[in-house]
Amino acid sequence: MNRLLTVSLLLAVSVLSGCASHVSPELRPYTAEESRELAMEALNRSGLSFDEYHAKKARLLGQSQFDKQAEMSAERAVQLHGRPS
Repeated sequence: MNRLLTVSLLLAVSVLSGCASHVSPELRPYTAEESRELAMEALNRSGLSFDEYHAKKARLLGQSQFDKQAEMSAERAVQLHGRPS
């Protein structure tokens, strides 16, 4: 009887400690592809009209403003507060 109580107590402690351990998600910035996928998922969930949906989808799937290393492309001009960057 004592052995059964010990085994069940150890099992309960191990289950509770596994549930209580906090595992944080990996903290890293999103890649350009992941950002595009998230934007497409948000677009799919939005209730836009057919024309609005396809216009925004074309903008999302167009030329990326970031290169493969997730750095801003120098070939693209960006307007910041009315002045070129």
